[in-house]
Amino acid sequence: MKCRVCHERLAARVLGLCAECIRRGVETDLLALVHSSTRRQFGLPETAPRSDGGVKCNLCANLCRIGQGQRGFCGLRENADGKLVTRAGTWRAGHAQWYYDPLPTNCVASWVCPEGENSEWFRQPSQRPVHRRNNLAVFYEACTFNCLFCQNWSFRAADQSPHVMTAAELAECADEHTACICFFGGDPAAQMPHALKTAELALARRPGSLRICWETNGNMNPRLAKRAAEISLRSGGCVKFDLKAWTETLHRCLTAASNRQTLDNFRMVAEMGASRRQPPLVIASILLVPGYLDDTEMAQLARFIASVDPDTPCSLLAFHPDFYFSDLPTTSRAHAERAEAICRQAGLRNIHIGNQRLLGSTDYV
Repeated sequence: MKCRVCHERLAARVLGLCAECIRRGVETDLLALVHSSTRRQFGLPETAPRSDGGVKCNLCANLCRIGQGQRGFCGLRENADGKLVTRAGTWRAGHAQWYYDPLPTNCVASWVCPEGENSEWFRQPSQRPVHRRNNLAVFYEACTFNCLFCQNWSFRAADQSPHVMTAAELAECADEHTACICFFGGDPAAQMPHALKTAELALARRPGSLRICWETNGNMNPRLAKRAAEISLRSGGCVKFDLKAWTETLHRCLTAASNRQTLDNFRMVAEMGASRRQPPLVIASILLVPGYLDDTEMAQLARFIASVDPDTPCSLLAFHPDFYFSDLPTTSRAHAERAEAICRQAGLRNIHIGNQRLLGSTDYV
């Protein structure tokens, strides 16, 4: 559908506004109600609590102040008689599913990873071991954002019971054929203590034979982001940052959260990666949502990434209509190629268009 204000640009029905109108501040105060409504349907706190005298949670940039009987934005932490109680996310219990994903897998970093599609191991079948190697894919069932275009939203369904595992139980799932562990979701940002403990235990069991990777919105406390990056740095893994948008107003409208901590963490981790150029420590991934990740937004994101490090691998991902953006079209090939050209004009040198099988033939404004 078209934006109800400008009547020209593409807009998701749930918002009714395009990226340009949101950037100009048109009716954006009303968009908070959209997020409240979408979260209410899943029994999640409608906003990040800001209760006077509430218990503070500093695990992510939402910085919830949780009042008596309230839960934090991620839904995992609550105030019980003035104490912060964690339902999941500590080493004792994490809400997570896992599975073995044969390598090379459809990973954001597959095109620059030593275990990926361009690796010597993959290109020379005669050198492969008898048993195919796998990635231990760990899907965390919670998130610190509320992305209206979420591609993995089904974990929120009320009829789905959370999968509970200790960090030790999860670490033991990295068997002798596991080459890497990737924490994603949802997002690991909501359960970083559990993920970090799992990574440390797994590396202790399999020293020198595991890469630890993360796919995240980057919203976690900087101290936790640094620990995650240090683990990836020494294990040969990577940190994949999902950059949703550049303009903070637009980012809040799309995700119900600020992107300032994400961008700060991205810069910090990228600077850590200067000590290990290969394989790259940081990968930027950008979902090309029609109507919202437009040329203006893409140019600003590309300039930011290039200012940090022009050699940062940048994966431009095709969008599939889902969740509350199910009425939008898939990303067109013209949109993806235009985004790639914008990245190169900004000075980025390592760009990849992912999920190309999803690209449509019709371009949309």
